[in-house]
Amino acid sequence: MSNSQSSSRPVVVITGGGTGVGRACAERFAKLQFDVVVNYSRSQEEAAETCRRVETMGVRVFQVQADVSDQRQVRDMFAGVQEQFGRLDVLVNNAAMTHFIPMQDLEAMTEEKWDQILAVNTKGPFFCTVAAAAMLRASSMAAVVNVSSVAGQTGRGSSMAYAASKGALNTLTKSLALAMAPEVRVNAVLPGPIDSRWIRQGDNDWDLDEMTRGFPLPRASTPDEIADGVVFLATGTAMTTGQLLTIDGGQTL
Repeated sequence: MSNSQSSSRPVVVITGGGTGVGRACAERFAKLQFDVVVNYSRSQEEAAETCRRVETMGVRVFQVQADVSDQRQVRDMFAGVQEQFGRLDVLVNNAAMTHFIPMQDLEAMTEEKWDQILAVNTKGPFFCTVAAAAMLRASSMAAVVNVSSVAGQTGRGSSMAYAASKGALNTLTKSLALAMAPEVRVNAVLPGPIDSRWIRQGDNDWDLDEMTRGFPLPRASTPDEIADGVVFLATGTAMTTGQLLTIDGGQTL
């Protein structure tokens, strides 16, 4: 969607950028005059809609399909970013997946489902960060923000493997912060329930109002409220790295 040339604006890559938090982040970074790379795996139409919204803000946009759990596809994606923009300043590892399986249904949490969830939610952010590392290290404002979950702290969530994958991502965030310092800051946001397609269309009987009724702030977050934290960690702080920013309406208090 763009001609190959070096970008004079900062560049952000957002994985899973077609919907929800990914789309909210794309629009927010575009308002900050970032050129935006929108990655998607299956949501092509939604990613195209995100790109249309971003283009109205006067920045360049690049839509790219890649399965973040496939390291070859990830490397090809970032080679494309290098070719299109010649730089990368922020990486938002937002792509994720789950299977909605009650915690007590141990047998339903099969090896295949474990592998799918860990591949996308834990290995995916690692593969993307590794592929982006050289470009990020060349930036004076380099940041990685992982979109994790409070499930990684509480052990509660859509499935046992999902909670474990996010717990691992929380630890991975700290390890990458150590490994990539001082050139690149690495942090994570940990949302609680989000009012998005993820939950609304999931194979579950969750009631968001019921789920959040006892929270100090008794409602689900919007995708844009999670984007608040992502943008802050990417652009609003220079001395924060290896940190987990919980955005959950007080759920974990």
